[in-house]
Amino acid sequence: MTSSGERVENCMQRDLVTVKDGTNLVVVAKTMTEQKIGCVLIHREGGSSQNFKMIGLLSEADLVRKGLAQGLSLSDTMVTQIMAPTLLTIPIQSTMLEASHVMEQSRVRHLCVADVADEDEIVGLISIRDLVKHFVHATSGPIRDLDDVYRPLSVLMQTAMEKIDREETLSMASTLMANKHIGSLLVMQGGKVVGIVTERDLVQKGIALDHDPNHVTVGTVMRSPLIDIDINRTVHDASDLMAEQGIRHLPVTENHAIVGILSVRDLIRMISVRDRPRFLRDKREHD
Repeated sequence: MTSSGERVENCMQRDLVTVKDGTNLVVVAKTMTEQKIGCVLIHREGGSSQNFKMIGLLSEADLVRKGLAQGLSLSDTMVTQIMAPTLLTIPIQSTMLEASHVMEQSRVRHLCVADVADEDEIVGLISIRDLVKHFVHATSGPIRDLDDVYRPLSVLMQTAMEKIDREETLSMASTLMANKHIGSLLVMQGGKVVGIVTERDLVQKGIALDHDPNHVTVGTVMRSPLIDIDINRTVHDASDLMAEQGIRHLPVTENHAIVGILSVRDLIRMISVRDRPRFLRDKREHD
């Protein structure tokens, strides 16, 4: 399978998880945790489960950056107050490469897939993990091009790593993530890295349990011990490990010392950058 022409409709998630617009943020976080998903679609109160219009999308990043970091009362805040008000969609006949460009340019992790006959009808969802899974296992394309690159993880990873002390609060962690536009922080104790805390941890172990973010510490929700990968491993190894462990951020080590962080967004950014000349050329030809 090559990566260039695969259609979104063959890779998208068809079973959509939705919540009503009167749902509060704690309930949404619980739903995401139970369903093991990173976003939900929002529909109007009173709509039929078989026939309702989607009015927005809410992601883990929204819960952390627009809810937790802003000091909102999560049990009293409704999804409509922080959701993305406009659904970002892509036609079902689009290619996965086109989806990667839209996702990277818009800096989102999810795209709604629109029906051919009715652009307002959402028939599926493409996540950043779906894109990574597709490109990593494709027989050709941007990821395969890295097979001949020496230590590709060193090319992809971010070397600027934000840190937080394990005794800091969830509120502080969410504020730092929001200000830096990042999804993870290395957790420190006594000058040493003892774990990692991600947006998903804040959602599943903080918001979903309705904990007070000003009193619960990062150390109680962090992931420890660290799951990491050696810098000499392949992109395929990194992607498989993230998928197996259900994580989106992976510390990269060299001689057992952390030298960077690799995220699924880094992979999509690389794919988009490498394919951008072709994408822009084709776009001009069709415009």
